[in-house]
Amino acid sequence: MQFKIKRGTNISHWLSQSDARGELRRKKFAYEDVGRLVELGLDHLRIPVDEEQLWDDQGKPHEEAWDLLQQGLDWTLEAGLNAVIDLHILRTHHFNEGPKPLFTEESAAEAFVECWRQISDRLKDRPRDRVAYELLNEAVADDPADWNRVLHQAYNAVRELEPQRCLVLGSNLWNSVFQYEFLDVPADDRNIILTFHYYHPMPVTHYRASWTWQLKDYDGPIQYPGLAVPQAVFNTLPPEQQGRVGSMNTLGGAAVIEADLMWPLAVAARTCLPLYCGEFGVVAHAPDPIRAAWYADFLDVMTRHDIAWANWDFRGNFGLFTSDNKKTVACTSLFPQ
Repeated sequence: MQFKIKRGTNISHWLSQSDARGELRRKKFAYEDVGRLVELGLDHLRIPVDEEQLWDDQGKPHEEAWDLLQQGLDWTLEAGLNAVIDLHILRTHHFNEGPKPLFTEESAAEAFVECWRQISDRLKDRPRDRVAYELLNEAVADDPADWNRVLHQAYNAVRELEPQRCLVLGSNLWNSVFQYEFLDVPADDRNIILTFHYYHPMPVTHYRASWTWQLKDYDGPIQYPGLAVPQAVFNTLPPEQQGRVGSMNTLGGAAVIEADLMWPLAVAARTCLPLYCGEFGVVAHAPDPIRAAWYADFLDVMTRHDIAWANWDFRGNFGLFTSDNKKTVACTSLFPQ
């Protein structure tokens, strides 16, 4: 049977992007959480994992983290949900930070491949129709050819070990829809899902987000649909801030979303492979009516084009639930009861 998914969420900041360890890490994703997500009607979870969580800097496995991953998979599968295991951050590749030796040093590429050999060794007995592997989250290479080269190294290594496992592959530059024409999709492999991420327009989806240097200092009005920062407001910003915000100040709306998706839709049509938006969302800082309108448009486009999705994230800055498990606008918009 083939691996199939429709709608899910990301279990973020558990085995990825977190310094929490021990009991604090265990509390970030619990058995009760799976039941809460099943009640919403999800059919899968995307589970980001980081190299530093699974292995020390000498390559020795952190067995506690592996045990947590296996336990989380047990809970997920027993609840009837499928899972995408997403290798999110490497020591040689962070999508938002610093140099990326993954694309410049062969030893780094080989270490990436070895990560997948070991992940496969640990997870190979998981049902192929229930668990998929996403080879790398949001590749950011200066040249898309470098990502294609490294992608194929990992792809070939996993295919030698697991010829039928479903692999999730995405485009360069943060899984950008605008990079899809450059993605070298392996030929004649039906066990592939093509993934992209979507966070446009950024002044809306990342309003006042502290980790975005371009937008973190802007706390003026935003709008959706239309030009994210209204032109009259943009004109009053200091020149330096105009320079930071301007390149991201794009139009938003259902028609814009649909037009942007022409690139992955074209590749999906050419390859006859399914599409999956593995991340999307609007940060909680944005006004609730704007968040609700954005989610409604996005969900409409995904539904009309039969694109699977997993929102970012379960609990976090974009979460379906708050830290005390109250439903957010994201939750009520994506999973109306």
